[in-house]
Amino acid sequence: MSTPVRSSPLALTVLALLHYRPLHPYGVQRLIKEWGKEQVVNVGQRASLYRTIDRLSAAGLIAVRQTERGSQYPERTVYELTAAGRDTARAWVREMLAVPKREFPEFPAALSNLLLLPREEMVEVLGERAEALDRELAGLDASLRAEGERGLPRVTMLEAEYLRAVTAAEAAWVRSVVDDLRTGRLTWTEEALRAFGDAGT
Repeated sequence: MSTPVRSSPLALTVLALLHYRPLHPYGVQRLIKEWGKEQVVNVGQRASLYRTIDRLSAAGLIAVRQTERGSQYPERTVYELTAAGRDTARAWVREMLAVPKREFPEFPAALSNLLLLPREEMVEVLGERAEALDRELAGLDASLRAEGERGLPRVTMLEAEYLRAVTAAEAAWVRSVVDDLRTGRLTWTEEALRAFGDAGT
């Protein structure tokens, strides 16, 4: 009996890559990097990829096709997509595209506790973030140009386009907050904050 497996960006990407052809784990990791999918899939540690492959195999979504042996590399297990894996991948894609998922990234959590810092430090750290976002934008622009020059169709670059749009929007918003802090348009008083806090007790 197969073991149910939860969807995840990495699990979906493994299924998607095996949709094109059978691969061993190293081949999956290499294609994730070659196709620029490391921008949207966390595959920094090889162990997480192997754990994901083990879960997909236990769930019957992928299966061992063959084991390769060669003189220049250790034994490699080649996996292929099963019919159940093909159906599951399509269902995951539909759900991930259609249904917004509430996630809990660090930045909004830090913003909700911004008042731990004095105003000058708020300006400093948010300014640093804006500069970091500018560097990310430059990298995304370079990646999009390079992929365009390779002749890749736009549909293969939609995730990079999305990341660029989101990063640009965040950079503009962060800069607007920094400007409001510097000019005094963003104001508060300790008395009002204490009163707000007391109202909740």
